[in-house]
Amino acid sequence: MAERSNEQPAGAAPEPAAEDSAPANSTAEDGPAEEDQTLALLSQTRRDLLTRAAEVFQEYGPKPGALNDLPQVTVPAASIADVCRLAKDDPELDFKMLLCMSCVDYKEYFQMVYFLHSLEREQTLVVKADVPYESPSLPTLTSVWQAAEWYEREAHDLFGIAFEGHPDLSPLLLYEGFEGYPGRKEFPFYEYQEF
Repeated sequence: MAERSNEQPAGAAPEPAAEDSAPANSTAEDGPAEEDQTLALLSQTRRDLLTRAAEVFQEYGPKPGALNDLPQVTVPAASIADVCRLAKDDPELDFKMLLCMSCVDYKEYFQMVYFLHSLEREQTLVVKADVPYESPSLPTLTSVWQAAEWYEREAHDLFGIAFEGHPDLSPLLLYEGFEGYPGRKEFPFYEYQEF
């Protein structure tokens, strides 16, 4: 009786390992194995930053993860101002700069994405907050960083996000009376609108 060999014939492609079949863009929400793979992209310094951020934001139930090679935490939308204030004021985090802020439309919900940067420590942290589609509202960050004012006006113009406590949500990119939110996936781009 012939024995089976585990060796591949010469020239045959090796079969992919089970973990190689996971999508390259998996997120921490996909499960523990995917979370481990995502966090494996982080350098040790960035893992340490993620650990410290999770400790500082502990009372807000942060969900750690990674956005490519950047550490990220996802927090409840209602606590975004408190979390960002802690990120700025904590001496070990020291995120004095709001590097960028954007909104993503996932159809079922919006996600606000904040890129925070520490000039002193040369580190970047991504903070995300999911916002319900039917009532898109969250606290303003203008009291934390003045740079948030224009970013929030842009998100209000394009996606209809309301920022509670914002000093002036007048249109930044659109004109007064523009109907709809052109950043949303549901916006009818091919219906021309004169102004």
